[in-house]
Amino acid sequence: MTQPSIELRAKQSLTLTPRMQQSVRLLQLSALDFTQEVNAALTTNPFLEYEEAAANGDTDAPTGVDAAPSAEGVTTSEAPSSALESDAPVETVSEAAPADLPSEYIGEGGGRAGGDGEGGDPCDWMHAEPDLRDRLHQSLSLSPLGERDRFAAQVVIESLEEDGYLRQPLEELIGVGDCEPPLSEDELRVAVRLVQTLDAPGIGARSLSECLMLQLEAMDDDTPCRDIAIEIASHHLPRLAKREHAELQRALGCDPEALRTACALIRRLDPKPGHNYSVDANNYVVPDVIVRQVKGKWVVSINPAVMPKARVNRMYVDMFAQSDASSRSPLAQQLQEARWLMRNVQQRFATIQRVAETIVSHQRAFFDYGEVALRPLVLRDVAQELGLHESTVSRATGNKYMATPRGIFEFKHFFPRELSTDSGGTCSAAAVRALLKEMISAESSDAPLSDVALAKMLADQGVIVARRTVAKYRRLMKVPPAELRRI
Repeated sequence: MTQPSIELRAKQSLTLTPRMQQSVRLLQLSALDFTQEVNAALTTNPFLEYEEAAANGDTDAPTGVDAAPSAEGVTTSEAPSSALESDAPVETVSEAAPADLPSEYIGEGGGRAGGDGEGGDPCDWMHAEPDLRDRLHQSLSLSPLGERDRFAAQVVIESLEEDGYLRQPLEELIGVGDCEPPLSEDELRVAVRLVQTLDAPGIGARSLSECLMLQLEAMDDDTPCRDIAIEIASHHLPRLAKREHAELQRALGCDPEALRTACALIRRLDPKPGHNYSVDANNYVVPDVIVRQVKGKWVVSINPAVMPKARVNRMYVDMFAQSDASSRSPLAQQLQEARWLMRNVQQRFATIQRVAETIVSHQRAFFDYGEVALRPLVLRDVAQELGLHESTVSRATGNKYMATPRGIFEFKHFFPRELSTDSGGTCSAAAVRALLKEMISAESSDAPLSDVALAKMLADQGVIVARRTVAKYRRLMKVPPAELRRI
């Protein structure tokens, strides 16, 4: 029988200090998440404040030393001695001041005009754009219906998806809501027909075929080739998608001109009518760096809009230094956290700029000639050049964007994988996609290029890729196959 024993071992392990943990967390945040993180610290840490003096042009505000070149817009100024660090600098992070509101929107107390001054809800000032369901409910309120029929229509409206389709089976809607006795499938079917007449034709359709048919049936009876288009939408959509015009002509018994007119009529329809009523979520992409060409050279700078306007409150630091507070008090800890935050902000932007400058240096041909000149690049190359760990470079490139004269690109866009050529050299996958895009845009509409033909044309230019690779890149570019590109 084994007796229990106690054994003492000594070993070494690496752990991140709280400051390092904060530095890593700030580096991997996107521009919007980083701004929210700093704003949260401003509201909870008494030693942090908004830098209003610089925005208002206050000449009595403390003047900082020259900004660090690696973190544009970040300045430091010396602070008086404190109980924690007598010679520690007080960091300041500044950004471009927002544009002032017009005078007609400013009230006497400095707020927006139009409010009642007391007890007003700021949300009351907001203009909410009605979405698809709101519009349908408004139209339904104008219809003279019984309570049960109105409830059935409301159930159908709330079951619609964002594109306007009703994809949920009617039998699943029978038990929805408090209704005695429960709604029957026939009542829901009538409610669907009612909802389909409330707004734009096609809303409330249960399939693409029904959506197109509702829009065609809403047209005038004298619309040319309307009946043929309805027949195609109801029974021959797969053939239309495959451009099988000869088979369609034989099945419909019509002449080529009538078929062409009917197909053109269907192409003008909206396959997802609900998207016309979708509310824009305002999903903005805020670039972290801006790349400009100055005197023939590509220059990288931090976007001033992503620099949080915050600083350490000098008056509070002086008061704390003159107090008898212990270095282990909660206020001392908050002061230390405020200084850590400002320094980590500097380090974050310095790392992002260094990584961005290295990317621009490696991909200079892209900025000069476009996607076709994008070179293969991996995180390890950037990490070795900067003397950083590969995980640090990964955090500095994740959810970060670069504004260039050719558009806004994610940092990851500049790290395409490597493909070999028959000459022994290499090219990037992004360059291959750019070549494919040029070939497809130059093809004849009557004889589009197949994946095999595209692979052969790439081989003629020295790029050896398989047909399935061409098909994968074509799908990534959202280009249909050759039979669907034929007109």
